[in-house]
Amino acid sequence: MREPTVVGTDSNAASAVAISPPPPPPQALLERLKDYGQEDAFVLWDELSPDERDFLVKDIESLDLPRIDRIIRCSLRSQALPVAAIEPVPERNVSSVEERTMEERERWWKMGLKAVSEGKLGVLLLSGGQGTRLGSSDPKGCFNIGLPSGKSLFQLQAERILCVQRLAAQFISEGGGSAGSVTIHWYIMTSPFTDDATRKYFESHKYFGLESDQVTFFQQGTIPCVSKDGRIIMETPYKVAKAPDGNGGVYSALKSSKLLEDMASRGIKYVDCYGVDNALVRVADPTFLGYFIDKGVAAAAKVVRKAYPQEKVGVFVRRGKGGPLTVVEYSELDPSLASAINQETGRLRFCWSNVCLHMFTLDFLNQVANGLEKDSVYHLAEKKIPSIHGHTLGYKLEQFIFDAFPYAPSTALFEVLREEEFAPVKNANGANFDTPDSARLLVLRLHTRWVIAAGGFLTHSVPLYATGVEVSPLCSYVGENLEAICRGRTFHAPCEIAF
Repeated sequence: MREPTVVGTDSNAASAVAISPPPPPPQALLERLKDYGQEDAFVLWDELSPDERDFLVKDIESLDLPRIDRIIRCSLRSQALPVAAIEPVPERNVSSVEERTMEERERWWKMGLKAVSEGKLGVLLLSGGQGTRLGSSDPKGCFNIGLPSGKSLFQLQAERILCVQRLAAQFISEGGGSAGSVTIHWYIMTSPFTDDATRKYFESHKYFGLESDQVTFFQQGTIPCVSKDGRIIMETPYKVAKAPDGNGGVYSALKSSKLLEDMASRGIKYVDCYGVDNALVRVADPTFLGYFIDKGVAAAAKVVRKAYPQEKVGVFVRRGKGGPLTVVEYSELDPSLASAINQETGRLRFCWSNVCLHMFTLDFLNQVANGLEKDSVYHLAEKKIPSIHGHTLGYKLEQFIFDAFPYAPSTALFEVLREEEFAPVKNANGANFDTPDSARLLVLRLHTRWVIAAGGFLTHSVPLYATGVEVSPLCSYVGENLEAICRGRTFHAPCEIAF
């Protein structure tokens, strides 16, 4: 460090110390910021310590400024464009529960198991969120909803994968094929806030019985938060305010991490994609996979019927006359349309709720990753963002998983019953809906129905509506193969039935 210079007129005068001014920001980097109107990132440069200046330079250098500028401009511009009128989804695009036959379900089940046995299915988990709204800073998948087994969401999902692998292996041997192991590769998208904790959680639990090399972790990206006029917000004088790029960031993350190539090298052709916070999710569902293959579409989604007009769920619609299927969030749906009734059926016209249960071909995922990156349109979420000026009203830029659907040349919707496949865990106990308690009850009630249908009996010390039986995914996937375990036996609820 340069020594301070002592200045004085004579030996008796008070000495003053003049500190050398700080070096200016790197000229090339400053010019790049000016090119995109973001030079305010260095506005407090002179007040920073040498370490803070180094941190700021590295933080700015890590940004893909041309890409970020393109995203900001395209997203702000698209916000001002008129939205195309929406139409209900045509009935031919939906396989409803009431119209499906037992023969179809069995055929799809076998088609799905065959594809799994041939290694054609990969599973993609969206798990970038923390359990903040649940009162936990851990990854949401670590959360224990209070089942008798004490299993976390991650463990329930891992054991369902193990179960489907076993069912697929049995399918091979029953068909006269040679008995061998079946592996479903599990791709888990984390975020910078959950990655390390997620990896350690899986390691400490020995991957819940899965092989470590069949699980691949990768991180979703982050993107700077911006002001209403598109300026990057500074969280501190030396740090850019960033936020995860939404669950739709999975497409660019798969591309940048070369995992689409990894899937192709493994022979994967179909990808089952879902969110972590559903306690009843049927991971790697053979029936859904078989339906998807049978329809020959590029994309599909499981849907549930909207419970009531004001329910806070996005719905599938057709955007524009004869346009593609897409999802409209509940906040964007006009109340008159939300409550409109189909006079022929007596049900809501816009009734097919998106619950983040999707199936894609690998070819389509490649198309989406390239298309979304080219179009660069993100949703703008207006939020109070921590900044050097306190909490500033600005935008977080996000993509959503359902942004893929407008790119699909063909899409099919597969109705499921929410009491069988949708138990969201989003809010802390005490809230009105989507709590660990409500999810636990949905699981226990479903499994209790399975046990009774298999000839089992229950006793309980509290009202049945408050308790029930949990069936381990290692025993049964959808209630099958329970007769030998349950018939004639009495179980005292609450308990777990496991091997």
